[in-house]
Amino acid sequence: MSAGSGQGQKHGSGAANTTAPIAGIGLIILACLCFSVLDATAKYLSASLPTLQIVWVRFVSHVVLALVLFQVWRSPQYLRTDRWGLQIVRAFCLLGTTIFNFLAVRYLQLAETMSIMFAAPFVITALAGPFLGEWAGIRRWAAIVVGFIGVLVVTRPGLGGLHWAVVYSLAAMTFYAVYALLTRKLAATESSAGMLIISGVVAAVAMAPVGISVWQEPNGLWEWTLLIATGALGGGGHFLFILAHRMAPAPVLAPLIYVQIVWMIVLGYLIFDDVPIVTTILGASIVVASGLYILYREQVKAA
Repeated sequence: MSAGSGQGQKHGSGAANTTAPIAGIGLIILACLCFSVLDATAKYLSASLPTLQIVWVRFVSHVVLALVLFQVWRSPQYLRTDRWGLQIVRAFCLLGTTIFNFLAVRYLQLAETMSIMFAAPFVITALAGPFLGEWAGIRRWAAIVVGFIGVLVVTRPGLGGLHWAVVYSLAAMTFYAVYALLTRKLAATESSAGMLIISGVVAAVAMAPVGISVWQEPNGLWEWTLLIATGALGGGGHFLFILAHRMAPAPVLAPLIYVQIVWMIVLGYLIFDDVPIVTTILGASIVVASGLYILYREQVKAA
């Protein structure tokens, strides 16, 4: 995250920034990788630390790192906005997504936590038309449906009892969908750095009383390092997320979160010994295929 890349044009041409959907697709895939590593780190830390403490430190370290990287004391224009209402609502949507997602990974496997979250593209794509004026065509809807079929192959609903903690994933999905739409709406006029910093500050302040009240001392340097890393992973991922929505319409990017199931499967196996079964690999392949089709369609349009 460099200061120059974060400035943008606060009231510049949003349309000019939506002409690079392929770059936006690449950025959203990298953002999903950051979010997957963040979830894995939160799941690991939740074995010994309270979830709400992890959430609070994630946003505190996010803010500290962003302030240093963007040197806000030299560029106070980052924090100037005429849309404080939307900025604050977006920040609380990010906070809600983080809280409920971290609670979900405490009880569920990483791949399982994504099963409900993957309903988000339907919500985002459906609302992007009336909310943003970005209407999805039949081919894009078809790619979303195919990707969701891949997710169903992975999660196999009805073939086993659902854990009660899926309620947390449902809440996280709802907050995420609104967060994604607000990010796209604000990206046309607000600086990327400002959106990143404001969301972090609002969340950190809101979580401070709870985070302090449940505080437990981390066990040594390793846990401290992982706690601080949550801010870098979360902040970095959301910075990439903001840049992606500056470059491509929400319906194009929404289905790409399906790729996160691949990261989740790999991390679950490497860190928590969650061995993927045949249906998991098959479903993940379908998900990747739907994402590649979207990338192909955008390349055809750009040609």
